Amino acid sequence: MLFKQSLSTSARDEMKEITRDVKQVVLSSGVQNGTVLIYCPHTTAGIAINENADPDVKHDVLLRLDEVYPWEHPEYRHAEGNTASHLKSITSGPSQTVIIHEGRLLLGRWQGIYFCEFDGPREREYFIKIMQG
Repeated sequence: MLFKQSLSTSARDEMKEITRDVKQVVLSSGVQNGTVLIYCPHTTAGIAINENADPDVKHDVLLRLDEVYPWEHPEYRHAEGNTASHLKSITSGPSQTVIIHEGRLLLGRWQGIYFCEFDGPREREYFIKIMQG
């Protein structure tokens, strides 16, 4: 089962929690055991799993990514000027896989699923693939 989700981002760099949306899709699928793949088809965005209890974690992650991959660098050559967003996307990765057990996502107590925007604001999409078994 494949589901397409849309979202809007509001900042150049943003970690937007999508856990609730993924849970809803899994619930509506009726799948009790299997896996769910959350995939981002963009080269300047990604999917991450990280802490969802303290919003300062998102702030700190984005701050450090900006330090590691500054928006401007004298050696960058990419004509669009968004090399940093490509590097951040490579770091976060395009997808995450979560186990479905007894109809629920098998996430840790503090874990959430995030759509990571690195070149916004934009209208984006991501896909949720549910595999039974």
